[in-house]
Amino acid sequence: MKHAERIVILDFGGQTTQLIARRLREQGVYCEILPFNAPVAEIRKPGTKGIIFSGGPASVHAPESPHPVSEVYSLGLPIFGICYGMQLLGEFHGSSVVKGSSGEFGPAQVSFTERSRFLSDFTGPTQVWMSHGDHIEDVRPPLRLAGTSAGGLVAAVSHEDEHSFGVQFHPEVTHTPEGGRLLRNFAFDVCGCVGGWSMESFIDEAVQDIRVTVGKRKVLCALSGGLDSAVTAMLLNRAISGQVLCFYVDTGLGRLGEREQIEQTFRDHGHIELEVIDASVKFFAALKGITDPEHKRKTIGRLFIEVFQEEAARHPDVDFLAQGTLYPDVIESVSVKGPSATIKSHHNVGGLPESLHLSLIEPLRELFKDEARKLGELLGLPRSITHRHPFPGPGLAVRVLGEVTRERCDILRHADSIFMQELRDANWYEQTRQAFAVLLPVKSVGVMGDERTYESVRPEGRQHG
Repeated sequence: MKHAERIVILDFGGQTTQLIARRLREQGVYCEILPFNAPVAEIRKPGTKGIIFSGGPASVHAPESPHPVSEVYSLGLPIFGICYGMQLLGEFHGSSVVKGSSGEFGPAQVSFTERSRFLSDFTGPTQVWMSHGDHIEDVRPPLRLAGTSAGGLVAAVSHEDEHSFGVQFHPEVTHTPEGGRLLRNFAFDVCGCVGGWSMESFIDEAVQDIRVTVGKRKVLCALSGGLDSAVTAMLLNRAISGQVLCFYVDTGLGRLGEREQIEQTFRDHGHIELEVIDASVKFFAALKGITDPEHKRKTIGRLFIEVFQEEAARHPDVDFLAQGTLYPDVIESVSVKGPSATIKSHHNVGGLPESLHLSLIEPLRELFKDEARKLGELLGLPRSITHRHPFPGPGLAVRVLGEVTRERCDILRHADSIFMQELRDANWYEQTRQAFAVLLPVKSVGVMGDERTYESVRPEGRQHG
């Protein structure tokens, strides 16, 4: 999707890099996160108004510390360096960066010493959040000292001639209450952005893109029961109504009433063509005897692909496969320091084989989760879907500790439903990011109260009364 303006954020490995992008987007400024060593051609694409260097855990003096390509500094674009990003500015422009004896970690007070466009509306000490060991010790021209912390360390620098600025603290976190104002000043007052990024504008642009890409052809969309695939289906239906076919593979591992809710939302309310495939018998048979969580995930992923392929083969008139890929998925697929370690496979259904011969379409790949939620609301999805808790691709299989059976999933389904209702009744459901019940391999106690009468709880009923 083309954008009239954007801010580029170069990622140097900071834990809060995505927060920078979210804070800017909340103010109507579109931005993209690129690897720290992104080529100049990618950085200066049409519409780029400025560059932000994110924070990061490295030291600028370390032999393999991440640095941007040197041409970045001569593009004529404003640069805003945050924490490690400010130290990069200092090093490049000849100011000495040293390793501090103790660093600064936690809340701090900063006093700004100049009134540039970047800092024009800041007066008096400002509360910020520090997290650094190294710091700029001696600010030398062309940089100027723009702020100091209560501890006497350099907290902000500026290079007015090149419209470059740096702060040693993190404006993107909530612990810096006025940080959003700094980001806004940089985007609007320094870079000249006009804003206008919103979910309403995104719908208009996405609809046009989908229509141009798809034309009169058909799109297949796999519904998982979660937010991302649901929003994808609704957006496609808005753009190309009558050309969207949705699949829902009922694995038997979903929430209580999930299948019925999907049918009501998309077939009855959304008027989208929906096929429900009951593959639960296949999944429980494949999971028989498996207790290792990773083995479960791989088994479910493999079988889902097999079922999906079989069903998709019955629709030779379909040319596209739609997936609910979100922006964090895109960012995290390009690690700053190389491939990330595998924590768990098949968190979400994905990795469908090329043998499907379908072109991939990912209309949400520019959005964060909260933006997708807002988009779902605008597209008419019920709150029960837009604000539901995240649910793993392998479903209840990874919340049943031990062997997965239909009976155990039924127990957990009902327990989870009761738990969710209790959260709703207490007005806690939307106040929590995620909560769920787990079926544990517990044992019941017999009347004699010793190990001789312990037995594992069985799905068919409680033992020993």
